[in-house]
Amino acid sequence: MTISPFALPGRFYKGNLHCHSTVSDGRFDMAEVVRKYRLEGYDFLAISDHFQEQYGYPVADTRPFRTANFTTLLGAELHQGRLGNGELWHILAVGLPHDFAAPSPDEDAKSICARAAAAGAFLGFAHPGWYCLTPDDTRKLPMVHAVEIYNHGSEVSLARGDGWPLADMLLTEGRRVTAFAADDMHRMSVDFAGGWVHVKAESLEPENLLASLKAGNFYSSMGPLLHDIRIEGDEIVVECSPAAVITAGGTAARRAAEMGIGLTGARFPRAKFDGGFFRITVVDDRGRKAWSNPVWLDV
Repeated sequence: MTISPFALPGRFYKGNLHCHSTVSDGRFDMAEVVRKYRLEGYDFLAISDHFQEQYGYPVADTRPFRTANFTTLLGAELHQGRLGNGELWHILAVGLPHDFAAPSPDEDAKSICARAAAAGAFLGFAHPGWYCLTPDDTRKLPMVHAVEIYNHGSEVSLARGDGWPLADMLLTEGRRVTAFAADDMHRMSVDFAGGWVHVKAESLEPENLLASLKAGNFYSSMGPLLHDIRIEGDEIVVECSPAAVITAGGTAARRAAEMGIGLTGARFPRAKFDGGFFRITVVDDRGRKAWSNPVWLDV
């Protein structure tokens, strides 16, 4: 048995789902943002400017920058309503139509997220560590697909880039969220190209990428590569680029790990994770990580 997305047809495309331009509070215009990511070797990009009145409720139109070997997804960061701690919501919506309607004055987070989901968007809880998003907050938005488990901008600016504590609590409760990394670039400085996704799709068409995102057919990285995750008999088998640590984490405190020099794979007992989920983390000798999506073993 091989775990999706590694057994699927197609190839992995590298992309960033969360960054900003002068359409809202970023330093560089859309053309320059696209140019920088293309030079960095990305295959696709979503510029997710802030969907707020002060910026004219924009969905950045990056369609003119699409080529045969680079594409864009239209998106925005939604901010209607507030968390229990009083902060504005930050919900990433990737795959919005360019004419996504501005909110009414009384629209809340649940309503705008429902509209975005109905319009076909992939929705993610952005940088939960940065603004202290709680499980109680997330329960108000059951339509959200994923948690941003690494936000590079939040990590380099405040050491709050890790979203896994929230994701693991939701997963342990049984909520089947997926997990993505992004850089949340604003300044094209140390906040640039520090986290991304590898999406498995049959082509670079935006519709195929979006379908793969919603299906969970991707993994996230700061640098290391995941080559395969599969079940062989009673073992979980991982193959990856050279690593110092390979771990499997699961429901509550369930875990297994291998450590060494130049590890390119690991085997873990499936029984430890049966009835729940596991997720793989690979750490290279520079401390950079790659993360799989959760794999459920209760079916």
